[in-house]
Amino acid sequence: MLLAIDVGNTNVVFALIEGRDIRGRWRIATDPRRTADEYAVWLLQLLSLQGLKPDVVDQVIVSTVVPRALHNIQVLASKYFHRDAMIAGEPPVDWGFRIDIDNPRSLGADRAVNTVAAHARFAGDLVVVDFGTATTFDVIDAEGTYKGGIIAPGINLSLEALVNAAARLPRIAIEAPRDFQGGNGGSVIGRNTEDAMHIGVFWGYVGMMEGLIARLRVEIGRPVTVIATGGLAVLFHEHTTIFDHVETDLTLDGLALLAERVQR
Repeated sequence: MLLAIDVGNTNVVFALIEGRDIRGRWRIATDPRRTADEYAVWLLQLLSLQGLKPDVVDQVIVSTVVPRALHNIQVLASKYFHRDAMIAGEPPVDWGFRIDIDNPRSLGADRAVNTVAAHARFAGDLVVVDFGTATTFDVIDAEGTYKGGIIAPGINLSLEALVNAAARLPRIAIEAPRDFQGGNGGSVIGRNTEDAMHIGVFWGYVGMMEGLIARLRVEIGRPVTVIATGGLAVLFHEHTTIFDHVETDLTLDGLALLAERVQR
C-alpha cells in the first residue's frame, strides 16, 4: 500500500491508499518542530486501530508546501516504515507536465499535484479551485500545461483576521447564513452582529469566487471545466453554480498517480 502524505500550511494529511482506494485518512496540525518519533506515536496507533501494521506500506510519497517539515517526515518514513520517501516534484517523481509561468520552480507542490490529478480525470481546459489556508485557482489547458492562476486568502484566514482586528466581533462558524441554508431565499441585510458577519464572510466569499471564475472564463475564451477540492468545497458547491465537479480527494489522487508512474 501507498502512504501518501500531504503537508499543508495548516494540516498534514496522511492517507493509506490501495490502488486508488483510500483505506484510511488522518490529519494532524502542521508543526515543523514535530519530530519523526512524535508522528510515529500518533500514526502507528491509528493504523493499529484499523488492524494495520507498518509493513503494509510499500511506498511513501510526500507533497509539501512547508519545507521545514520535510526532514522529519523523511525520517518517519525511513525509521518506522523502512522506505525512502519519494518527494513530489523531485526525481524520480517528476511532474510530467509543462509549467508555463514566469518561474516554474515557484509553483507550489499542492497546486502541481492537483494539476496531475485534474488533467488525468477531465478533458479540455480546466480551472481547479482548492480551498485550503489560501484559496487557489489554477488554470490548466487541454494539453495538461499549467498556465498560471490566482491565490486568494482562505475564508478561515479572512475570518480570523477580521475577528482579531475587531475587538467586539465574535468568532463564528463557516456556514451559510441561516436564512439561506437548504437553498431557501433570504435577506442579505443582517439584523444582528452574528448574522451580519455570516452574510459578509460567506456571501462575500461566494461573490469573490464567482467574479474570478467569470473573469477566467472570459480570458481563456474556450469552454472550461471548473473543479473544486479541499475541505469547504462541498459547502460552497451547495450555494453556487460555478463548480462542475467536486473532487475532495484530488490531491491524494494526484499523489497516487505520481507513485504509480514511478512504480511503472
